[in-house]
Amino acid sequence: MLPLFFGITVICFSVMHLAPGSPTDLQTEMNPRVTAEMKERLRAMYDLDKPLHVQYGKWLGRLLVLDLGVSFSPDARPVSAKILERLPITVFLNVLSMALIFLIAIPIGVLSAVRQGSTFDRVMSVVVFVGFAIPTFWLALLLMILFGLHLDWLPISGIRSLNYEYLPPVEAFWDFLQHLILPVSIAAFGGLAGLSRYMRSNMLEVIRQDYITTARAKGLPERTVIYRHALRNAMLPVITLLGLSVPGLIGGSVIFETIFSIPGMGQLFYMAVMARDYPVVMGILVIGAVLTLVGNLLADVSYALADPRIRIS
Repeated sequence: MLPLFFGITVICFSVMHLAPGSPTDLQTEMNPRVTAEMKERLRAMYDLDKPLHVQYGKWLGRLLVLDLGVSFSPDARPVSAKILERLPITVFLNVLSMALIFLIAIPIGVLSAVRQGSTFDRVMSVVVFVGFAIPTFWLALLLMILFGLHLDWLPISGIRSLNYEYLPPVEAFWDFLQHLILPVSIAAFGGLAGLSRYMRSNMLEVIRQDYITTARAKGLPERTVIYRHALRNAMLPVITLLGLSVPGLIGGSVIFETIFSIPGMGQLFYMAVMARDYPVVMGILVIGAVLTLVGNLLADVSYALADPRIRIS
């Protein structure tokens, strides 16, 4: 994991500095009083006047002591403080999305495989392909217009109302829940479509195996054959996909947090990219890289838990 993490940081740091624009340009271009000398002094203050490998070496040295640096924004706050302030809501939304994907996609995939060619399977196939085809941001805007403006059923921005602090506990919880419905649904929609198709494909492959035929020939109930013998083996590729879906959810956070004005890490990342706030961008990319590597590790561990052959080998 360590060499892979090092390679990720090198690539991210290099690509980020290849992007057009500079923090100093964005901070000074609207001020006619700023001279070229002042711009150079600002670049020196941010160490942007040094070669790229020197900048990376300094950043990596700070990272080794868990120091993500100081933001280039006017508030000059530590990057770790800005990320920790917004990380919980992003993790919470992604955990809810993952749980929703897992709880809905797997039963749909299993039922579609067991009832292959049925009306249920055909309807789910149409729904899934529509889910693949619809851009997430476009669907989010449509749902905001429908449920937020025309029907006025759900709020379309933030995670709490302005009067949240003055609401009774039950109403406050309902207000928070209403704010979560659209973002979590949008975040889970794309993953739901993909995972249900993978689950269906894996189940179709597994239930055609000889040991499933043997289990049925022994007189085992169909429910036991499907959910005890077939499902466990069909889950192995899905476990890998769940581990690899962690970076996809984090990237999706940038979209739906920006659209729904949710003060999470995705919105912070978008604002940092637009402002060329290099320390914040690298800090969030480091968090994403760590979560990705941990997700892969958990997928490997889950593989061993699901398949006794891997544990024995």
